[in-house]
Amino acid sequence: MQKEVKERSNLALVAAVQLPNVSDAEFEASLTELRELAKTLGYDVVKTFVQKRAGFDIKAYLGEGKREEIRAFVNHESYDVEFDKAPPNLNDWEIDTVLVDHEISPSQARNLEKEVGCEVMDRTMVILEIFHRNARSRAARAQVEIARLGYMAPRLREAAKLAGPQGRQRSGEGGRGAGESHTELDRRKVRDRIAELQQDIIAMEAERKTQRARRQGRQGLAGVALVGYTNAGKSTLMRALTGSEVLVANKLFATLDTTVRALYPESIPRILVSDTVGFIKNLPHGLVASFKSTLDEALDASLLLHVIDASDSGFERQLEVTNEVLAEIGADDVPRIRVFNKIDYVGDDAAQAALTLTLQSRYPDCVVMSAKRPDDVAQLHQKIVAIYQQDQIEAEIFLPWEAQQLRKNIYATCQVLAETSDDTGAFFKVRGEVDAVRKLSESVKLI
Repeated sequence: MQKEVKERSNLALVAAVQLPNVSDAEFEASLTELRELAKTLGYDVVKTFVQKRAGFDIKAYLGEGKREEIRAFVNHESYDVEFDKAPPNLNDWEIDTVLVDHEISPSQARNLEKEVGCEVMDRTMVILEIFHRNARSRAARAQVEIARLGYMAPRLREAAKLAGPQGRQRSGEGGRGAGESHTELDRRKVRDRIAELQQDIIAMEAERKTQRARRQGRQGLAGVALVGYTNAGKSTLMRALTGSEVLVANKLFATLDTTVRALYPESIPRILVSDTVGFIKNLPHGLVASFKSTLDEALDASLLLHVIDASDSGFERQLEVTNEVLAEIGADDVPRIRVFNKIDYVGDDAAQAALTLTLQSRYPDCVVMSAKRPDDVAQLHQKIVAIYQQDQIEAEIFLPWEAQQLRKNIYATCQVLAETSDDTGAFFKVRGEVDAVRKLSESVKLI
């Protein structure tokens, strides 16, 4: 049975099987990502064990020889101990956990754990644990708990098999039904808890939709959502675009809750920017389903900023994963700007210029930038505002002196290009949405 990860810093091994249809580059990228996930949990990965196989071993994921190699390493029985990264104390080290770069079955995890002599966590469990630690809002915590319970359900079935017939009770006691074992009771509690959480999420979703409708109902409001791979710099860009304090951390999945702030400096129309949970390759399907309501911000937005880490040599993989998730939630048709962030992490000025030309040639209309450079942020800000202002019209509005109470509405819903006045009233040259200008004109006529 797999255990909850401990809070203290541990030493870990990474183990993975490379299947025939997986390229060396893709395989190494996945391993690097798992090491980063482990780092986020506080693990020091000191060695990686890999094996090429036609398929996973049905008993314990890895082949027998590789399992024995790991067992010998864990138990200090290897003749030549070589670390990928030396542990803090070379004379006194102990491997706490083997991290497997795939989702494996409960029986595979149990058998591998038994053979190598330490805890085994698969990739899904690692991601679930990170989500569990980082969930802040009530909705995010409920969504993560559903995903964790869904992950545990088959492991309870495995426990029931191990318990055997002797685990079944002849009559009900302590809340158990007649003939219901302790394990079956646990499984029933899991089902009941999932149903309870789903009802809570439905209620929270209804409340969120009401709040969203209220936001969208305000005059001159537009929505932009930041989407992209985890750790691509979305939160840093969010802070730069809105001038607000949001959590910025160089960790995977630091942001799980949707944050909404106004674009700053403010524009007409007023634009709201939302930061969403990051994506990752092989994100457990249960988590995608659980966080669909969080990702609905992307569906509701009229523009997506697809943030990509330009400094990552595997950024095409990031693009592919993000596009897949957006398609899964039905947001693939929402207009978007590709934002290649972190260009300042790419060597010197010459290297940055060369990559910028390459990206702009390959992805026309993309933005290549650093969220830490004010000039770059200002250019992106202008591009966003220009998109929302492209369908605006210019008009002239005359406001008699007795109708000056409408002056505030003019400045709130339109961009005032010029203002003059005479004895009869004030003349405004404005630019704004067609509906906003029409409503203002009608209001003036009613005075």
